[in-house]
Amino acid sequence: MSSSTPGRGRVQSVDRAFALLDSLARRGGRASLGQLCADTGLAAATVHRLCGTLAESGHLRRDVRRDYLLGPRLQRIGEVAGRATWSWAEPVLAAVVEGTGETANLAVREGDGVVYLAQVPSPHSMRMFTEVGRRVHVHCTAVGKALVARDDDDEVRAMLERTGMPGYTDSTIVEPERLLDELADIRRVGFATDESEQEEGVRCVAITVGYGDAAVAVSASGPEARFTEERRDAAVGVLRSAVADLHP
Repeated sequence: MSSSTPGRGRVQSVDRAFALLDSLARRGGRASLGQLCADTGLAAATVHRLCGTLAESGHLRRDVRRDYLLGPRLQRIGEVAGRATWSWAEPVLAAVVEGTGETANLAVREGDGVVYLAQVPSPHSMRMFTEVGRRVHVHCTAVGKALVARDDDDEVRAMLERTGMPGYTDSTIVEPERLLDELADIRRVGFATDESEQEEGVRCVAITVGYGDAAVAVSASGPEARFTEERRDAAVGVLRSAVADLHP
């Protein structure tokens, strides 16, 4: 659970239904009753009742193995949601590219990881590319650190116990306490960085906008040889200006 400002008037049954859909999405679209219970912490009777309602509406279905699967009604919703996300994200990311000359990304928290939702590439022939829809760890990415910095230390420790901290380069932070120290700095300065921590020779800077589960991270990334520390620091102002009117 995030330590960010929670929304008011939340409806418990709606939260639970979306938790089930999120669980199914993380598992590739299929899960058993037991898996859904384990993922969400809900009682079997509650999961069964909610999934039954979602199945009747076509948002879920059950197969011969009695597993739950994401239903056909969700396909159109996903397609429309993707276009809607792009419609408000593209101007923001384009402004980041124009101001920095580097690739801009939009990412969101998904469970214990981060998923990239949109990208506008740099005009340079040498540029960074991250596949939209790709899921990454939080400890080695600027977008991940920017988003998880809003959690308290105990929540972060618990997450790291679940995910581990794989080392992708010699610069990757692989000790929980070192990451917690960096998250404290991120809360103080308002932005996060990735210094060749996920991919050698790549520098990235990110900030977050929005609250709770609606928070998104916006980043600029490029090769270290061109995206110097000085240009990275200047990019923070560009990012903040670009997201000033963003309402995720």
